[in-house]
Amino acid sequence: MAQLGKGSAKRSTPSYFMAIVGVSLVLFLLGLLGWIVINANRLGENIRENVEVQIYVRQNLSPKDSAALVQFVSAQPYVRSYEYITKEMARKQFVGTGNDDFMSVLEQNPLPASVDFRVRSEYANADSLNKIKADFAQNIAVDEVKYNKKLVSNVDDWIRKTSLILLIVTLVISIAVIILIDNTIRLAMFSNRFLIKTMQMVGATRWFIARPMDRRAIINGAISGVIATAAIIGIIFASETWLPEIKALRDNMLLAAMFAVMILLGICISFISTHRSVVKYLKMKLDDLY
Repeated sequence: MAQLGKGSAKRSTPSYFMAIVGVSLVLFLLGLLGWIVINANRLGENIRENVEVQIYVRQNLSPKDSAALVQFVSAQPYVRSYEYITKEMARKQFVGTGNDDFMSVLEQNPLPASVDFRVRSEYANADSLNKIKADFAQNIAVDEVKYNKKLVSNVDDWIRKTSLILLIVTLVISIAVIILIDNTIRLAMFSNRFLIKTMQMVGATRWFIARPMDRRAIINGAISGVIATAAIIGIIFASETWLPEIKALRDNMLLAAMFAVMILLGICISFISTHRSVVKYLKMKLDDLY
């Protein structure tokens, strides 16, 4: 008789192991997608920040005016980095690319000096670059302004298409994650429906019944989020070890925010799903539980 009671108590104890595992797996998939989205955004920013604008200085410009132009360029908010290329540096770069040194046949260096700068990612689009080009074209110290229009156009198209695809995939996965976690928790609570009803039949209040299960749901959600976070961190470090180049794409601030969201999502959905299930079984008749 004592053994039977002991076995019944064991069976009536809520089992949360599979719920934790299920929620962890779903949060892991969501976190993996989030990591891919973060890397894609960082890659787009890196590509944009490699767009270079070349400002060719007018011939015979005085050193004072050249220095004033360089200072003006460096003060612009869209300039990430810049370099002043003298006529001699331009000649060395020309020869360094495999071309013949024209100074053997020419008396003067025909290559102009230039100010080359890379723009910040938010300005690396066709509209902003066209405005920058138009502004510098009006400067009397500037002879010509150039940048790779085809590269900018291709980058804009790639980022636009990639962002749209990732947005759609993220929305679909997010909805699926919420539904899967909710179903996982409800399935775990289904096995505890008789325990919930028994507590109600012996006079326990709704709050008394729901409180420990809600508290446990919060703990389980946090555990699931931490497990999923640890798994994502492991994937990140393994990927960076296998492919060191992607380490440059890591954004620790965004990753920390994503991990916080994962843990918070696990807690919120686990709590809401558990509480809904408890209230549902409390409202049901005993015969309907079978």
